Amino acid sequence: MKPIYLALSKPSERVPLCGSRFWGHPDLPRGYPYPCFPDADGDPFEYTFICQINLSEAAPYDTEGRLPHRGLLSFFAKIEHYLGRFDGGDSLSGYISEPEDVKVLFFPEVGSPGIPTDFEGVVLVDDRGRPIGPEELRIDFSRRPSGRYCDEHALFAPPTHREWETWDPPFEDWEILLQVDSFSGEDFQLNFMDFGVLVFLIAPQDLAQGHFERVRGIVLST
Repeated sequence: MKPIYLALSKPSERVPLCGSRFWGHPDLPRGYPYPCFPDADGDPFEYTFICQINLSEAAPYDTEGRLPHRGLLSFFAKIEHYLGRFDGGDSLSGYISEPEDVKVLFFPEVGSPGIPTDFEGVVLVDDRGRPIGPEELRIDFSRRPSGRYCDEHALFAPPTHREWETWDPPFEDWEILLQVDSFSGEDFQLNFMDFGVLVFLIAPQDLAQGHFERVRGIVLST
């Protein structure tokens, strides 16, 4: 299984609607609610948006045909603590998460970036009307790490940060769908337990069928 690396860079202009971006805001169908989870008090709290991947942009690098070659795949997770925020309850840890600790959305109807007209950017703001979260970074794809933020962000990353032979049961054969590395930028510092990684795990049969509803997460640090 060959990894597809995410090369991140500060864009000279805004990433197009439904284009591949890291941080910033997600593009969602008009009227689609921003994904939330219940916090410690039972009130809805927004997941942290990590990235969205337009699969038509990743397709030339998916030589093994592991993913659909069109559609928008969006990743959210409980990682507030790793960004220095402590207002959303518990974050992901070094154990395989429950399904509700991460959220992966797949919109198969999305084609090339900039074409959808029934999607819109959903920007979360604080009490002063300022956007919450870091500024967007552009995602390009590569067969090897490259770019200014040349960290280990990758689709189908090998489990090199796992210190044991397999995942705990019943997830022994699950695969890494996306790996997000610790890194920092002008307006954020993302640190997964002593500069580790966050991985999204998927069952092989779900990946083969293009189903992303049961994805789990775990933080690894070696």
